[in-house]
Amino acid sequence: MDWSQSQIPPMRLEARFGDRVVPAFIDRPSSLWAMLAEAAARNGNGEALVCGDIRLSWRQTVEQAAQIASGFRKLGLQRGDRVAILLGNRIAFPLLLFAAAHEGLVTVLLSTRQQKPEIAYVLADCGAKILIHEASLAERLPDARDVPEVIHRLAVDDDAKLSRFSVLADNAPAPAPVDVDEEDTAMILYTSGTTGKPKGAMLAHCNIVHSSMVFVSCLELTASDRSIAAVPLGHVTGVVANITTMICCAGALIIMPEFKAADYLRLAARERVTYTVMVPAMYNLCLLQPDFASYDLSSWRIGGFGGAPMPVATIERLKATIPGLKLTNCYGATETTSPSTIMPGELTASHIDSVGLPCPGARIIAMGADGRELPPGEIGELWIQSASVIKGYWNNAKATAESFTAGFWHSGDLGSVDPEGFVRVFDRQKDMINRGGLKIYSAEVESVLAGHPAVVESAIIAKPCPVLGERVHAIVVTRAQIGSDDLRSWCAERLSDYKVPETMAITSEPLPRNANGKVLKRQLRELW
Repeated sequence: MDWSQSQIPPMRLEARFGDRVVPAFIDRPSSLWAMLAEAAARNGNGEALVCGDIRLSWRQTVEQAAQIASGFRKLGLQRGDRVAILLGNRIAFPLLLFAAAHEGLVTVLLSTRQQKPEIAYVLADCGAKILIHEASLAERLPDARDVPEVIHRLAVDDDAKLSRFSVLADNAPAPAPVDVDEEDTAMILYTSGTTGKPKGAMLAHCNIVHSSMVFVSCLELTASDRSIAAVPLGHVTGVVANITTMICCAGALIIMPEFKAADYLRLAARERVTYTVMVPAMYNLCLLQPDFASYDLSSWRIGGFGGAPMPVATIERLKATIPGLKLTNCYGATETTSPSTIMPGELTASHIDSVGLPCPGARIIAMGADGRELPPGEIGELWIQSASVIKGYWNNAKATAESFTAGFWHSGDLGSVDPEGFVRVFDRQKDMINRGGLKIYSAEVESVLAGHPAVVESAIIAKPCPVLGERVHAIVVTRAQIGSDDLRSWCAERLSDYKVPETMAITSEPLPRNANGKVLKRQLRELW
């Protein structure tokens, strides 16, 4: 099964990054700035960015970005210099991305959850010339002697007395944009660093353009669509699935400073939101609001999700209250510039165990440990090849060589591809549990637990055992009082006996997650 060619723009094979040949869209913008300029040309007076009381059209967005670009020039920044951004979800965030693209600068996106040593590592590793940060995070910034290449530090705050953003913003617009090659790096996003030091994934202009066009064509987005950015903008889902995808279709992006379910529902109803991408837990939190049914969400037609399976119960409840909403699984990673697979919304319910079909132009295979492709349905490491796959890691040739082969990225996910092309993801290689030689995929057990009405979310980890090597341990977040025996009985009715958690920790506290919404299982293993 494949995407209908009627909705996908024509593609052709092209050489990319020296040694790759990948299908790419023929008619495409040459850079992130070119994509923005096209949006302004097509829908200049249309709403582009909304955040609080601020509303900017696409024409105003281009003008303000060009003013910031002029500020970058005044500071002496030149093509290829790195601009580190340590900001939450605010209007300055996308404007800085666009201004940097105008000047051929490379934006390095930091998470507001990072602490001083992590920030120092990233700034030193990428060699940033400027750091633009939330004024409230000043105490977390590394000392100047630890990051000598950072020449400028600019604080951003709603209070003009604390903010130095005017140094960039209060300028005449810069003239013509700097010429860039579409294979030039546009952004560096550091991986979450679940093992070892974080790696700086280099997202080229062509990667970002391709991924944005994939979202727009597969989800059939237009200039009339309105998206809420409820996830952090500083991570691949926020920056690609939200910011650059809305540039590509010239729709409107409503920026939410922080996700809170009640605020999200109010905002979605007021702004007549049509499209969003969130993690399943965020949908569950919305459904838990006692007044959920009172909000008019009839305009909401596409609900993208990723990072975890969507419980069947959640799908059914959303369908009952918002019948026009299509839930769409979107599987991807920073290294694939967000989407690798997308599930057609009408197939989600019938393929609940799948993350979807490979995106247009993508090839996904299950690779055996011997380096040979496995037959359909067999489980191996998923390798992904497409025009969205990045060229490698910044300043880290060793990690690049280990993770990429002939343009395929080794995902580290264990999964399979069935004869119809549907991809299934069972576990991270490092998270699979080996109980006396029997393999247990945590996602399967977590999915069963998610179906229990008292369960909000869960995480399955391995518990060391001197006899069997590992046993199954569950950390379960519940919304109501329930005993571990009841939950084990629930699992025993739906799973093979060896997959049923032998020990459980029940809590009302949410699971620890990184800034991109993924559960930190390493942290859970250390805790439990």
